Amino acid sequence: PFLVLGAPHGTHVMEGSGRMVVTAVGVNSQTGIIFTLLGAGGEEEEKKDKKGKQQDGAMESSQTKAKKQDGAVAMEMQPLKSAEGGEMEEREKKKANVPKKEKSVLQGKLTKLAVQIGKAGLVMSAITVIILVLYFVIETFVVDGRAWLAECTPVYVQYFVKFFIIGVTVLVVAVPEGLPLAVTISLAYSVKKMMKDNNLVRHLDACETMGNATAICSDKTGTLTTNRMTVVQSYLGDTHYKEVPAPNALTPKILDLLVHAISINSAYTTKILPPEKEGALPRQVGNKTECALLGFVLDLKRDFQPVREQIPEDKLYKVYTFNSVRKSMSTAIRMPDGGFRLFSKGASEILLKKCTNILNSNGELRGFRPRDRDDMVKKIIEPMACDGLRTICIAYRDFSAGQEPDWDDENEVVGDLTCIAVVGIEDPVRPEVPEAIRKCQRAGITVRMVTGDNINTARAIAAKCEQERLDKVWPKLRVLARSSPTDKHTLVKGIIDSTTGEQRQVVAVTGDGTNDGPALKKADVGFAMGIAGTDVAKEASDIILTDDNFTSIVKAVMWGRNVYDSISKFLQFQLTVNVVAVIVAFTGACITQDSPLKAVQMLWVNLIMDTFASLALATEPPTESLLLRKPYGRDKPLISRTMMKNILGHAVYQLTIIFTLLFVGELFFDIDSGRNAPLHSPPSEHYTIIFNTFVMMQLFNEINARKIHGERNVFDGIFSNPIFCTIVLGTFAIQIVIVQFGGKPFSCSPLSTEQWLWCLFVGVGELVWGQVIATIPTSQLKCLKEAGHGPGKDEMTDEELAEGEEEIDHAERELRRGQILWFRGLNRIQTQIRVVKAFRSSLYEGLEKPESKTSIHNFMATPEFLINDYTHNIPLIDDTDVDENEERLRAPPPPSPNQNNNAIDSGIYLTTHVTKSATSSAFSSSPGSPLHSMETSL
Repeated sequence: PFLVLGAPHGTHVMEGSGRMVVTAVGVNSQTGIIFTLLGAGGEEEEKKDKKGKQQDGAMESSQTKAKKQDGAVAMEMQPLKSAEGGEMEEREKKKANVPKKEKSVLQGKLTKLAVQIGKAGLVMSAITVIILVLYFVIETFVVDGRAWLAECTPVYVQYFVKFFIIGVTVLVVAVPEGLPLAVTISLAYSVKKMMKDNNLVRHLDACETMGNATAICSDKTGTLTTNRMTVVQSYLGDTHYKEVPAPNALTPKILDLLVHAISINSAYTTKILPPEKEGALPRQVGNKTECALLGFVLDLKRDFQPVREQIPEDKLYKVYTFNSVRKSMSTAIRMPDGGFRLFSKGASEILLKKCTNILNSNGELRGFRPRDRDDMVKKIIEPMACDGLRTICIAYRDFSAGQEPDWDDENEVVGDLTCIAVVGIEDPVRPEVPEAIRKCQRAGITVRMVTGDNINTARAIAAKCEQERLDKVWPKLRVLARSSPTDKHTLVKGIIDSTTGEQRQVVAVTGDGTNDGPALKKADVGFAMGIAGTDVAKEASDIILTDDNFTSIVKAVMWGRNVYDSISKFLQFQLTVNVVAVIVAFTGACITQDSPLKAVQMLWVNLIMDTFASLALATEPPTESLLLRKPYGRDKPLISRTMMKNILGHAVYQLTIIFTLLFVGELFFDIDSGRNAPLHSPPSEHYTIIFNTFVMMQLFNEINARKIHGERNVFDGIFSNPIFCTIVLGTFAIQIVIVQFGGKPFSCSPLSTEQWLWCLFVGVGELVWGQVIATIPTSQLKCLKEAGHGPGKDEMTDEELAEGEEEIDHAERELRRGQILWFRGLNRIQTQIRVVKAFRSSLYEGLEKPESKTSIHNFMATPEFLINDYTHNIPLIDDTDVDENEERLRAPPPPSPNQNNNAIDSGIYLTTHVTKSATSSAFSSSPGSPLHSMETSL
């Protein structure tokens, strides 16, 4: 016998026997379809396109040479298609074929927010420098009436340098350069911790993407289930056992027949091996169904190996292997008395029809009529099937000596059987899966099961996973049965591309086989199985589950949401410092001509709020509370209204304290004022108290920043993050050293114990003030607005999303937009000039050809007006559609006697399609000519 593979839609052979295999593969086979969806054929298509372009280029070259002989018209019209139409069509074709990639959601939001904060900081620093310079110049040279003396120039320059340093300090404090660090630390920390939770992250952005996940399409076998077939119910000796029966409960004859039937009538390559690790489950090798039956033998305290050693494989007399038609397998052995015994197993509904007897409770034969079979189907088979079990019938038949049957007549041999048992096999659901799915549902994540099993088995598994409420959630799909790789890919693509919801769905997919590769690659986050997964599935995935467990996906969701929370915590803390530091520096400089916080002090504060804060707040471990709220969503801003309330609320407290100390602090502490100090005056206690109080408020506000959703207990879980505690205590220790021993380099004067206690008291007041802010309901503060939205769809061009091109930031995108508008304006002017000349050419016959400088094509090729690589795909004018008639314009038009009347028509053509003015006077609009057709269409 031989096996032929090569059906048009592919053939998948699980197992079988044969002596020859003929295979045929291609894009229409199952493997070909899979690898096409994975994009493996992209390079070949690209090579074909290049080869086709070379052939087209050669043909166009020959056409161009022929047209040169026909006159200048052909020369001028030839570049029209190749320069614009051809390139446009090529770009559109390439754009349609090349898969798009989207910038990370978090990356887009952070980029836009950082640009906005940077612009605000730049404006504030510039205004600060301008005000300081004007204040000094007006007061010195206008109010005081001093003259600019040469010997005073160094002093004036020092003042200007001081003002510039203050401005740079404001800019440094305002720009959130610690934001990328916080993101990197948070992602790196999360990825490292996720490895302990059995999530091997291959692509870094997959971690934060899981925080936005709204749907999970999960494979069944191996993910929701244990991928270990097990016999859980059986019918033996007229008794239906819902659990594995005790060996002493069975008649020895029935038990012996059952053990021999299972041990012999199965592939000898199928076996149960001891576990690799202590405490693990035994290893199943070979066919899973046969492994379940062999496991049933072991559960009955018997062993299959001695039976196989007694009757080795080479002594099997006849074997009828399993196939999908007969849905059964039979093996015949020779008995010691010279007769034969046939063991059979197969689908219960098939094999029971061939049974005429059954073993009763005593192990004796009794008749098995069709009516008995119907009763068994109703009372035994159907209840097992409703529980999601696969029912297998085990039977035998004896042939007496001298009655050897015709072994080639399988239907005759496999008949008149005696039923030994009917067993129910299931792939049990992992015990932790139902709770994990409940957590996903509470977290607003829809879990869909995608399996190749039949719908009844799929429904039963879904019910055991506690997804049985299909009628309440319909029409949202929950179970997809008998799915092919294309079906799974189509489902994922359809959910992602759907526009029915308020926002785009973020889909995660699990899979272990090569068939799952396309869906894994298409999904926002693909989870491959680390144990049972194939190399193709792992390469197409973003995260590998090293334990093949669905619970690990829930942990990935927790870590993904924790990344978002960590970034938001850092932003809440940093923006509070930003607002206060910038306002203090700006206001203080404008009023006192000096910043209350010196440059070195501001840099220390910047170090606190950037590096140390990112380490402290970005390493918060996730908690179960993260799964008690809905997904953030792709469009939700980083800074919520609650966070904005906290930022502004704490900024008000800190500014009140700082300005109080600045203007009346010397009276409260009975010390000398530090305002209006000379240029090189020594550090004052007054400004040191301001600096120390400011830092103390930031340290305690860092504790407040641990909660961003209005929680009151800001100390909850603080000791579970030793990094946070170490950084806060370490910063406090360094602050003591700076204040007490920093001296002039840090512009600090040592403080007394009383002054330190007052600074600490004001800092602790941040915690009390945080409780006051938490009392104010956010819903009543409608004036607050959210911030940190991601870039809109209109801000992302197709060129930016095309795979293979570098992603650019928001600032560069705006620069590009400005360049595009500038060159479009120039091109419009050039076009209008040519139109005017086209009308003017209609007044004179025999007009000389204008200089090529007015040609738009030559304009684009002029070195001083070269457009950069980013803008080469931008249309020069709004209407860039290539008319179908333009193909015919490539051929030289027939001569026309009416040149004057055609100039106006050619002018219309020029304004629409941006051709060269040199060709305008040569166009023809005689009836039937290409241009006349164009006029009609216009």
